[in-house]
Amino acid sequence: MLPVRAATLVTPAPEAAAALYGRWMDYSVVEQGEISPELAASWGAPGAVGRRFTVCQPASGQPVYLRFVQGEAHPDYLPLRSYGWAAIEICVQDVEAVNTRMQASPFEIIGPPAPLDGMPNIVAMQVRGPDREIVFLTHIMSPNFPEFDLPTAQSPIDRIFILVLACSDMEGAKTWFEGALKLRAGSTIELAYNVLSDAFGFAPDYKHAIATLSQGRNVFLEVDQYPAEAVPRPQHPGELPPGVAMATFVHPNLDELEGPWIVPPHTPPGAIYGGARAATLRGPDGVLIEVVEGA
Repeated sequence: MLPVRAATLVTPAPEAAAALYGRWMDYSVVEQGEISPELAASWGAPGAVGRRFTVCQPASGQPVYLRFVQGEAHPDYLPLRSYGWAAIEICVQDVEAVNTRMQASPFEIIGPPAPLDGMPNIVAMQVRGPDREIVFLTHIMSPNFPEFDLPTAQSPIDRIFILVLACSDMEGAKTWFEGALKLRAGSTIELAYNVLSDAFGFAPDYKHAIATLSQGRNVFLEVDQYPAEAVPRPQHPGELPPGVAMATFVHPNLDELEGPWIVPPHTPPGAIYGGARAATLRGPDGVLIEVVEGA
């Protein structure tokens, strides 16, 4: 089972955003429409009713999606400066080739390819999109670790495999996810995290605390302790938050989870849901976590 099903990004123009990811990341459109009252209610976002959306899928055909939902930019939103979903992480086959592609694209490179601090077999770069979303593009050279597995990309730019959460209380967030989604939290580590240090004006060697959470051997969630200078995510009342607005995960049985759901589980139409039940939680720092039932 792939525990990540989708990431939802807010943009004034979903069709244009999808075209951008299609041109530069080989994502294809699989669905378009308008957000229904039922779906908006499940997110606790009544302002999303009737907003246009576009769903895209990677060239590999993996059932992990990017959903672009129409919404207005917030003037106070700055990437990597507020609590909430901070970034999506996508696996790639050759990060140097992807870097060359990004240099010619509208995506701004904010972190060139470099091995992760203490993990030389993982090389990542980071870009900022036109809607101020943050995307990590990661080449995993050795996918098998003693306690967990990471994916091998099946296309030059493949699927989302990790969602990155910016936390005001990382240890509290780990405990919450262990209880609410029955995940297993890894140990907290401290490492140099250049794009985060750049965002806050810290020295390059400043150490940030992070941890991962897994379902079985699948690592799919990173929680980062953000500095005291971070702020709650600014957003328009009743709307989805700007940037990466929501993470959608898969769980085999919603009845095993205690919630509390924003509204009870329902069965939305569309590619992301595949005829399965879904419901949404508010997690640490108020983040939206949509859960789809699936094996």
